[in-house]
Order: sequence, then structure tokens, then C-alpha cells
Amino acid sequence: MVFKCQEDSFLRNFTCKVVSCEIAKLNVSPPGCAEPEQINGYNVVCEDTILFPEGGGQPCDYGTINGEPVRSVVRKGNEAVHFVETNKSFEVGTEVKQSLDWERRLDHMQQHSGQHLITDLFDKEFNYDTTSWWLGGETSFVELNTKHVISRESLDVIENLANNIIRQGKEVNVALVDANILSQMEGVRAPRGLPKDIEGPVRVIRIEGHRDNMCCGTHVSNLSQLQCVKLLYAEKAKNSVNVHFVVGERVTKLLGKCFQREQQVTLALKCGPSQHVDLIQKLQNNLKAGRKSFQKILKDLALVEAEKLERMPKPLPKYYSLHRKDGIEPDFINTFLRNAPDGVALYFLTVSEPAVGRQPSKGHMVLKGEPDVVQHFGPIFMEMLDGKGNGQEGTYQGKINDCEKLRQCEEILEKHFAVDTKTAVPPAPGS
Repeated sequence: MVFKCQEDSFLRNFTCKVVSCEIAKLNVSPPGCAEPEQINGYNVVCEDTILFPEGGGQPCDYGTINGEPVRSVVRKGNEAVHFVETNKSFEVGTEVKQSLDWERRLDHMQQHSGQHLITDLFDKEFNYDTTSWWLGGETSFVELNTKHVISRESLDVIENLANNIIRQGKEVNVALVDANILSQMEGVRAPRGLPKDIEGPVRVIRIEGHRDNMCCGTHVSNLSQLQCVKLLYAEKAKNSVNVHFVVGERVTKLLGKCFQREQQVTLALKCGPSQHVDLIQKLQNNLKAGRKSFQKILKDLALVEAEKLERMPKPLPKYYSLHRKDGIEPDFINTFLRNAPDGVALYFLTVSEPAVGRQPSKGHMVLKGEPDVVQHFGPIFMEMLDGKGNGQEGTYQGKINDCEKLRQCEEILEKHFAVDTKTAVPPAPGS
């Protein structure tokens, strides 16, 4: 079946009858949330629809039915199932008004028709076939069946050709072809083939002078409506290359975002855009040199700490703690331990980032000493400091996420080593 949205991609409102309405739930992922949430509503099927059901690499349309938001549209055979987020049921046989989110539709039409043009040009110029494509929220890409690296120069060739064709204002037409005849037609691209449950005529998208494409998606009626195409970059995959692009309104939106970021960088660096790259490279070199010097100072400091412990009156303390909060630099701990004296039952060492606001600082912990003592306190301290680690003979180490509780660990050690006992493994705190 060909839906109303496929007959007329520019139709924004439509009235038709409800065929079925069933209670349903839908999992959605709110922006910024990792876990999806479930919303309640109804699965509504109408006689026809102007809301495109997801398919052919193109996401579904959004809109409303009688003012209630449509959050998903999927095709099942010859029907389009609309998930409507509402607590109101729709009576079968009644007329409802469908309204389209036009901004989303226009964006999808521009990206999809642009993809057809880009695909055809890569085929003509470089003999690279498009095996699939993806329409994302901000950028899209075509997957090209090639292992060759696609240079910026090659991208510019396709981009310039595409924009020249757009300026010619070629018509985009849709032909309905019988599925049996389609197999006999030459030159029609059909990368995914026909869905198994498809019935009725098949849509073929035709652009004058370019290869026909079997496609279920919505498209512009004239290439001039694409405005322009920008090929962003080529990304090598395992056995293919993905070319990322934007079309139409996305080009101007991306340009606006890039210009805003450029202004922010200009203010931060206090220099013009033409100097940004040179100055950033200089800052990176300075940062690298500063970090190298800082690591040298930390190693020297670790040697001083080890020598200070060596000079302490004998016998040496039963345990020794050392905590630094100027960065996660495990080399400080490693240097100290290589030079620290023997005879200490337990070394408790951490390095961590400075605390920011109310967030606990993260770091790295190492316990080293008598194996039974290390193996006992390692898991306990990891749990207290919200960390994850492991141990081997006489050493236990890992990442920690809450350095604010270091003092509590110290208190446990003070209590344990203050007790004159010959027990090899002390009882767990609170036992």
C-alpha cells in the first residue's frame, strides 16, 4: 500500500477514519537519560496517514491526531500503526484530524533526497556502491562499498557536483511500478530489496539524468528544495567507508553552531580565527612540557619521602600512609615503593585529583606489604572508597571514586596496629 504521505509529501493536515484503537505502551529514551522510560497510550490505525512510518533508513514522522501527540509510527503490512500518547481512546469509525510536524518532515525529505543524489554521484564518479545509509539527528552518512581511503579532494568533487545539480532545479518524480515489472526494469537501485510483507505497487524515485531508486521514503519535489549539500568527512570502517553529510537547513544550523564555537574560542584564546590552530598547538606543546616537568618533580618528591622514612628512628612504623591530591600519577607511588625501606607491614598509598565542588575526588590506591594484611584490607578499603581493584602476592591496587573517606580507612589502620596481637589476619571492621 502507498500511504497518503508517500502520495503527497507536502500535505500537512489530513482527515480520515479510525480503523482500530488498542491500549499500548512505548519505550522512549528522554534526552540525556541512559535508561528508557515507558509511556502509556494507544496504538491507532487509520484508513490512511500523512505521518510516515519508519522504513528505508528514514525515521518516522511526528505529529498529532486530534491534537494528541504521535510518538511513533511503524508499518505492519498495509497498515501504519500510530502510537498516540494520550489517556483518551479513539472510537472506531470516527473521523480524526492528522497534523504533521512539518519541520521534521522537511528535514527528513532534504536528507533523504540528498542521499539519493550523493549515492548516484559516488557511483558515477568512482564506481562506489552505497550499501546502506543512516539518517541521524544532526548528521547522516552513506556506507560505500569500498576499502579505499576517500580523500578530502574526492569529497569536494562530489560536493561540488551535487551543488551544481541542485542549482539546476531538476524535478523529482515518483512512479508507482508493479512489483513483477520492477524486476524486469534496468538500472533501478534497490539496496535492501522489497520487504516480504509488501503488497501493491512499488514506489520508484526518479531524478532526471540520474539513476532510479526504489524507495518508500518522503522526498522533495525539486532538487532546488535541497538548498545545498555539505560532505563533512569520510570515516573508514572494516570493509567500507562511511561518508557523513548534511543537507539543506542542517547546513545553515551547523554553520551557526560552528561560528558560535569559533567566537567562544576567539574570546578564550584572545586571538583571531586564523591564529587558533597555531596557538592551540603551542599550548599543547607547553602543556606536554609542563606535564613532563611535573612528573619529574613528583618522582623526586617520592624519593624524598622514601629517604625521609628510611631515616626515621628504628623500628620503623607498622604501617605508613601517604596521600597526594595533585593528580592521578601512579608513577609517584611506583617510585616511592621502589625506594621505600623494608620492614613496614603495610604501605597505604593514594594519588587523586583535587576535589571539585561537592563531587568526591577520584584516584588510584595501592596497598603493599605483608600478604595476609594486604589481602585483608584491600577489598575492605575498595568497598569504602567506592573502587574496583584486584591483588596479587603482597600488593592490592585499583581505581577509587570517593577519596573523601580516606580518613576512615586511616582510623581502621590506627585501631588495628595499635592492638598488640600476633593474629595474622585481623577481624573485619564491625565484626
